[in-house]
Amino acid sequence: MEGSADTEDPPLLPLALSRFHISEEFGFLLPDPLTELPAPYSPWMDIARELPQLITSHQLRSRVHQMPQLSPQQLRGREELHLAHLVLSFITMGYVWQEGEEGTVQVLPRNLAVPFWEVSQALGLPPILSHADFVLANWRRKDPNGPLEIENLDTIITLPGGESLWGFILVTLLVEKAAVPGIKATTQALGATLQGDEESLHRALEELAGAIEAMREALRRMHDYVDPEIFYSVIRIFLSGWKDNPAMAHGLIYEGVSPEPLAFSGGSAAQSTVLHAFDELLGICHRQDCAAFLCRMREYMPPPHRAFVEQIRSAVSPRHLVLCSGDARLRAAFNRCVSALAEFRSYHITIVTKYIAVAAAKAKARRAEPSARAGPAAGKPPSALEDKGTGGSHIFSFLKSIRDTTREGMISA
Repeated sequence: MEGSADTEDPPLLPLALSRFHISEEFGFLLPDPLTELPAPYSPWMDIARELPQLITSHQLRSRVHQMPQLSPQQLRGREELHLAHLVLSFITMGYVWQEGEEGTVQVLPRNLAVPFWEVSQALGLPPILSHADFVLANWRRKDPNGPLEIENLDTIITLPGGESLWGFILVTLLVEKAAVPGIKATTQALGATLQGDEESLHRALEELAGAIEAMREALRRMHDYVDPEIFYSVIRIFLSGWKDNPAMAHGLIYEGVSPEPLAFSGGSAAQSTVLHAFDELLGICHRQDCAAFLCRMREYMPPPHRAFVEQIRSAVSPRHLVLCSGDARLRAAFNRCVSALAEFRSYHITIVTKYIAVAAAKAKARRAEPSARAGPAAGKPPSALEDKGTGGSHIFSFLKSIRDTTREGMISA
């Protein structure tokens, strides 16, 4: 079994994206992920392909109990490991949340927990569904030769939520794809800063600003594909973790791994490497509590991506060259980047308001109705994370704080 992290020290600037498992074409997305595991792992794939039906019919837990305990030792290469992690993480989320937040389990059975732990260790990822699984490794082209457009995309593994879940995953993927020119511009901006090349820095900053603006446009498509009620009442619980979650206050015992419960955060946009990289490049400083949460979310990134962010952090920020140059054109390009990033974060707050705050208020009203039924399959909306993100943060205070501190990164004349 092969690990995926590059254990050598990262090279000096300019950064070579490939050293950090970043694709020139796909950015942080896993390029054309595998959709099949080797034959010995068909018991995992068979369950994973039936997840929505198994969960809604309340049969997933019994199917998992009948599953053989397989060793991941026959998995070869990063792509097979990522697909195994994707499959096992989706099965785990379904197993834990099948009966809703009032019917959670305390123990993940050994035949699921042990291989999931071993695959996670090999990849340097936590044993829970994260952004790296849910979005970065969970896509395929319908037509292999067709474009990377939503009409030609599908997910590999899914959960209850139907078209809305499909849309939520793939619109998020399109945001990641829109960031690719900005990721390349990040390395160019660092190289230009190191060389004191103001003209090259200006070009890189303009490219970065354009990419961030394109990310916001991609995010707008969430309205076209995702129903707020389905997102809140059906999908969201399956992204929830067992850290900072009142529904699983004591964490989860991974049988055969640890006798003590382990606590991991659920999937969160804060686990996307993109905005961490842009923050570090632009020298954005978030307030202590928010910075601590963001730092913790880096533990949920593939280690090479985390190393990329740390490498940017340790480099001289272009902000330094912009301040020293006093060039108004350079300052305007830098401020366009900061402004675009703040606007992206403002728009994210708009999305979260629609899909969580407004949806939560409606769900609360529905819970008061006598006809409310049990379990996510019946559409009973969760309540444990009404004011929190699936990663466990107090969502609105967190998002507004990082938006405001981003705006404070503007350089005044």
